Amino acid sequence: MHGYAANPFQQPPEGSLRRCRAASRTFCTHAWPPQVRSPCVRSIVAVSLFLVRHGQASYAADDYDQLSDLGYEQSRRLGHWLIHGGHRFGAVVTGGMRRHRQTADCVAEAFLAQGADWPEPLTDQRLAEFDHRAVFGAFMARDPDDPVVVASRSGHPRDVGAMLQAALLAWARDELPDVPETWAVFGQRVRMAGERLRALADDTEVLVLSSGGVISRLVQQALDVPDERAVDLNLSLRNSALSELFSGSGRLRMRTWNTLPHLHGERAMWTYY
Repeated sequence: MHGYAANPFQQPPEGSLRRCRAASRTFCTHAWPPQVRSPCVRSIVAVSLFLVRHGQASYAADDYDQLSDLGYEQSRRLGHWLIHGGHRFGAVVTGGMRRHRQTADCVAEAFLAQGADWPEPLTDQRLAEFDHRAVFGAFMARDPDDPVVVASRSGHPRDVGAMLQAALLAWARDELPDVPETWAVFGQRVRMAGERLRALADDTEVLVLSSGGVISRLVQQALDVPDERAVDLNLSLRNSALSELFSGSGRLRMRTWNTLPHLHGERAMWTYY
């Protein structure tokens, strides 16, 4: 269950230098929502919650939780698009996984290079991705001779995608009992994180850097669609894609989904895994 703390909002560890460096800014975290001392400079009708899926991770490596070279470039381009598009964030929240932090650092690099404020990111462990290796492993172990499982061994993206969809649907239907986190529990922790984010987005623009499973569940709740649709949303989400929610009438609502304005005309840089 990833060891979620009673107070999930933690400051990131100090001292780690990454390929994309971020710098600290004054940020008070003694209460929720945090007291942001650099107000949003954009005036819009409804304050937004920007959800970013991390840049491409190391799909074929033993350690998936590490951006690939392409993932770093996707994330840097996102940062450039955001800063030059006039976006300013009063709060930045990550799911705490390495690929989330690395993506945030690349975005921060673009802001700091322009002399713009960049809040010190908060970590909410409830925005960490589900254990995808456990879910997919449990599905394949349940019936190794399932045609979907057999076909996925080819490594062809279409066959792998079919297996991922079948596994996620089985998980959503509670057909995989031997996993560390059920679909329902995962959805509940994402819902709780979403409530905190909604409260924060009432006051300032917020940038959230997380994973496809988390973002698709947040959007599922905003749209009030069934679990099968949430699986489709998850599998459609591209690396470094930007989705926008806003807080209205006491709930989160969707404005945009799965956009790549920073990679316009660069289809070779569009990735899903």
